[in-house]
Amino acid sequence: MFKFIHAADIHLDSPRAGLDLDPDAPADEIRQAPRRSLENMVQFAIDEQVDFVLIAGDLYDGDWKDFHTGLFFVEQMARLAESGIPVYFIAGNHDAANRMTKTLKLPHGVHMFPDRQSGTIELNNLPVAIHGQSFARAAVFDDLSKNYPTRLPGRFNIGLLHTSATKSGEHECYAPCTIEGLRSKQYNYWALGHIHKREVLCEEPHIVFPGNLQGRHIRETGPKGCMLVTVDDHEHVSLDFQSTDVLRWERCEVDANEATDPYEIMERVLRRLQETADASDGRPLAVRVEIHGPTAAHHQLASDPKRWHAEIRSAAAQVNGGPVWIERVIRSTVLPIHLDQAALSEGPLRELAQYIQEVQEDEDALAVLAKEFQELQHRLPTELSEGQDAVLRFDTPETMRSLLDDAQHILTHRLVADRGAQ
Repeated sequence: MFKFIHAADIHLDSPRAGLDLDPDAPADEIRQAPRRSLENMVQFAIDEQVDFVLIAGDLYDGDWKDFHTGLFFVEQMARLAESGIPVYFIAGNHDAANRMTKTLKLPHGVHMFPDRQSGTIELNNLPVAIHGQSFARAAVFDDLSKNYPTRLPGRFNIGLLHTSATKSGEHECYAPCTIEGLRSKQYNYWALGHIHKREVLCEEPHIVFPGNLQGRHIRETGPKGCMLVTVDDHEHVSLDFQSTDVLRWERCEVDANEATDPYEIMERVLRRLQETADASDGRPLAVRVEIHGPTAAHHQLASDPKRWHAEIRSAAAQVNGGPVWIERVIRSTVLPIHLDQAALSEGPLRELAQYIQEVQEDEDALAVLAKEFQELQHRLPTELSEGQDAVLRFDTPETMRSLLDDAQHILTHRLVADRGAQ
C-alpha cells in the first residue's frame, strides 16, 4: 500500500486588483492565502507521511514581481525533502508564461517534467510510474495526452496532465482531451489540473480534478484543497479530500419572499450568514449576499441601497465564528404580484409598462439604450467596470431587460404609494 497527494493550481502570490477600494476588505489575508494554503498542504503531507506529492500545474500566477515567490516555493519543498517526500510536477499555462520559473534551480527531491515531449519517471522504492509533460508556452491547444507513453506493466501508472479536459467556459480550453482518450492509455490514475472546481470525471480509472488549494475570488466558492490518494495492495484507489484553504469564499442566497419590511429580510440575512459561518470551521469568510424574490420591501431596498448594505455588514459583525467580510450585495427583488396588478390596471401606469415591454422586445432599442448608459460604466474604476464581476454591465440584451424590470418596479411602487397617500 502507498499514498500520495494530488494537488494543482496553487497560484502563489496571485494578484487581486481592487481589494484596496474597500477599506473593510481583508486585503492582506486574501493576498497571503495561497501561501498559507500551500503551507497547510505541505504540513498535511508530512503528518500523513505520504510517499510523494503530485502538482498538476500552475504553481505560480504569471510573472513574479521578484524572486520571493519562487523562493517561498523552494522553502516549502525543502520541508518535504527533509521528511523524505519527493515532489513531481508539471508546468501549467501560468507557469509557462513566467520567465523566472525556468531560471530558478529546483531543490533536491523536486522533479519537473520536460515541455518538449512527455516523459516517464519510475520510482525506485515503489512500483509506480509517473508520466507527464509541462506546457512549453502559455497557450497549448493540442491534446498532449495523445503522445503520453505507453503504460509500464507491473507498475501503478499515473498520468500528470494540465488540461481543460472536456470543460469549457470560465477556464481557457488548453490541452483539451476526452475521457475515452485518457482511458485508452490504460493508466491507473489521471492527476489533472487547470479546472479549479473539484471533480471526479471517471472512476475506472480515476480521472480527477482536485480543484485549487485556495479560492481566490467569488467564482471559486466552497472548500478548497487537495486529494489524498491511497492505493492498496490490489491497486484499488480511495480518495479523501483535504481542505487547505485559510479563507473561504461563499455566496449567501436569501429569499425575500413574503417579507413585509427590510428588517425581516435582514434577520434572514443574519441567519444565512450564521449557517454559512458554522459550515466553515472557523475560517474567515468573504461572502457575496444575494437577495431575491417578491417582497413588499422591494422599494425600500432599491431606494436606499447604501443603508441596507450597511445593515448587512452590521449583521455580518454579529456572526459567531470567524470574521465575515461582505464582498458584495446583489439585490434582485421584485414587487409582489398584487402590487404589479394594481399598478398596471390604470392608464399612465399601464402605458409605462407597455412602453418598457416594447423596448425590451426591440433589440435595436436595447442597443441604443445600452450605448447611452456606457458613459456611466466608463466612470467606474476598472476593477468594478470590467470582467465577470462588474457592478454595472450593459453588454447583453438580458442585462438591459433586467435593468428595465428594476426601473419599472421602482416607478410602479412609488406611483402606487403616492396614490395611496392622497
